[in-house]
Amino acid sequence: MNRRHLFKLAGGLPLMSTAYAQGTPFRRNRPGDPAWPSSAQWEELNGRVGGQLSRVQSPLEVCRATPASPECETLFKRLKNPWYIGDTPGLTQTSGWADAWTSSPSAYCVAARNAQDVAAAVNFAREHRLRLVVKGGGHSYQGTSCAPDSLLVWTRHLNGVAFQDSFVPQGCNTPPQPALSIGAGAVWLRAYSAAARAGHYVQGGGCLTVGVAGLIQSGGFGSFSKRFGLAAAGLLEAEIVTADGSVRIANACTNPDLFWGLKGGGGGSLGIVTRLTLRARSLPQVVGATFGSVKASSDAAFRRLIDRFMGFYRESLFNPHWGEQVRFRRDNTMAISMVFEGLDQDAATAVWHPFLSWIAAQGGDYAWSEPSVIVALPAKYLWDPAFLKNNAPHLVLNDDRPGASADNIFWSSNLGEAGWFLHAYQSTWMPASLLDDQHRGQLVDALFASSRHWQMSLHFNKGLAGAPPEEIAAARDTATNPAAVEAFALAISAAEGPPAFPGIAGHEPDLAKAHAAARNVAAAMGELRRLVPEPGAYVSESNYFEENWQQAFWGANYARLRAVKQKYDPEGLFFVHHGVGSEEWSADGFSRRI
Repeated sequence: MNRRHLFKLAGGLPLMSTAYAQGTPFRRNRPGDPAWPSSAQWEELNGRVGGQLSRVQSPLEVCRATPASPECETLFKRLKNPWYIGDTPGLTQTSGWADAWTSSPSAYCVAARNAQDVAAAVNFAREHRLRLVVKGGGHSYQGTSCAPDSLLVWTRHLNGVAFQDSFVPQGCNTPPQPALSIGAGAVWLRAYSAAARAGHYVQGGGCLTVGVAGLIQSGGFGSFSKRFGLAAAGLLEAEIVTADGSVRIANACTNPDLFWGLKGGGGGSLGIVTRLTLRARSLPQVVGATFGSVKASSDAAFRRLIDRFMGFYRESLFNPHWGEQVRFRRDNTMAISMVFEGLDQDAATAVWHPFLSWIAAQGGDYAWSEPSVIVALPAKYLWDPAFLKNNAPHLVLNDDRPGASADNIFWSSNLGEAGWFLHAYQSTWMPASLLDDQHRGQLVDALFASSRHWQMSLHFNKGLAGAPPEEIAAARDTATNPAAVEAFALAISAAEGPPAFPGIAGHEPDLAKAHAAARNVAAAMGELRRLVPEPGAYVSESNYFEENWQQAFWGANYARLRAVKQKYDPEGLFFVHHGVGSEEWSADGFSRRI
């Protein structure tokens, strides 16, 4: 018996650890490598997962072969449909990022039906040293749900949703509470609809086609986070497959360290989540929104507008009722896209009356390029596809594929994100102290200065300052950067182009335009970051090139996350860009650094 087999039988270190300890760099296998699985081994895996293994075919091949063909034209039209992208294992919702990554399909895919399928894929990847990728909704801006030469665990079909009146986490002795149990591949539209039918609400993301599991693991902000807090803080229990192939339950009583890490520690780093159970809240009676765009006649007038709005926000909107965003543009326009809950239309109109009256009193300094509108509706209809299509058709778009479900809708405001190619994307949390009288002038100056470079958005619902105390406390018990609970908003500046792929004639990225935009985005965000000594960034909406990403994404929580990673995935089977422990690996995740 050779030394290698002796170590295995004696329970010594796994082979990859032995190689690492002996100074040999550990490298995952690629197609063509001698240790890449044989056809027979792939067929064995296919048997273990009930025939759910397949080679991944990229729909883009038709465009590489015939870029001017009608078939290629049809494909690029479909790339503006997030439902089509989500149902296609060879695609991701973002087509790439300039100088960072390009959406590339895996070699093989397991379309998992249950946790046992996931465990079989995890065991196979570990045994054969394969790069493993997880995709549910596929909305990762940083390309974490795709990698060439990898094995994809596709959770799209783990999409069951069930409401429970009296849920108690496994192993806990806590009072029963209403909850929603959701498969990891489900999207938020399905979760919201199921909860609303039961008269409840679960805190999740604003985009209807985002996957539930990915958003929860990234922390998760939604339109109503100022009322209901962080989505991750609503997690009661998760079923997860860890690197050893075990199917585990994680909650506050069972594997509590893993449970904490899943609440904001980033998707794809600690294991593969297969099911989540979320706390259900009482559904608000009424929700609503206010829209409008007002343009200033001069730079000086625009700065006054910013100043007046930030004062108005501090006085009237900095509370659990209000969420979403305003955007400050280079053409001296302020665009308003905000939502509210817990107020009826008359009450919301009364809140905005002082600000709108101020604009009207300024004479020719301001003009509404898009009229100010305030609307409200019963919350039970907010995620009802039939109601929305009949009563607010301008707000939603349909999955336009032949035979698609009539319930497959998405917000028309998210159309631009479908298939987009990112030029730049940066974010930073803005401390609530900047709203105080002694600091607001600096904030206004910085917002105005940033808007000279590029559009700057303040997403008020993505900062938890102003939320109820119990939601602040719950958010502090997650892995998310504590800076989020002290922020009144998340500032975002980004630039993008249409779906683009290198090597496809007529659809290649415009890198010159991308580089120019990236410089402007960096300059715009630089104006705001001067006000924040230690900027934090939301892991799901952040700069691919973030230098101090551990501090930016998790702050003081990173050391604890590393300990969880070491316990449940000591060999680094799970790798994502800028994920926990990724500093030990090459940029592509194939080679471990010594």
